[in-house]
Amino acid sequence: MTKLTFTMENYLEAVYELSEKGSGARLSDIAERLSVTKASTNRAMATLSEKGLITNEKYGEIFLTPEGRKLAKLTSNKHRILEKFFTQVLKLNADTAGVDACAIEHVISNDSIQAMEKFLRNYKE
Repeated sequence: MTKLTFTMENYLEAVYELSEKGSGARLSDIAERLSVTKASTNRAMATLSEKGLITNEKYGEIFLTPEGRKLAKLTSNKHRILEKFFTQVLKLNADTAGVDACAIEHVISNDSIQAMEKFLRNYKE
């Protein structure tokens, strides 16, 4: 599996979340979602394309490749589980939980995420 920087994982996750309804993601929407410039987003898309994680036609929609979708889904799932753990178990507010989940999703092991997910299934407030 391709190893990405935290920043590239965030771009990939943004493409995944913006294209969940079957259509592709637009460069401007990705830039807006991540609060970065279109130029930065364009460079990131070129990098992800070189790694075979997206398909990107100039001025067209951006789509994930099967490998890109797999990586993005994994990162998005980690984020979702962390956010749920922080809000439901630790009672953090949603904003703090979202920021912390975004930072941690890149470094936490799959084993830890699976343990959290199992804990959450059995957790009763």
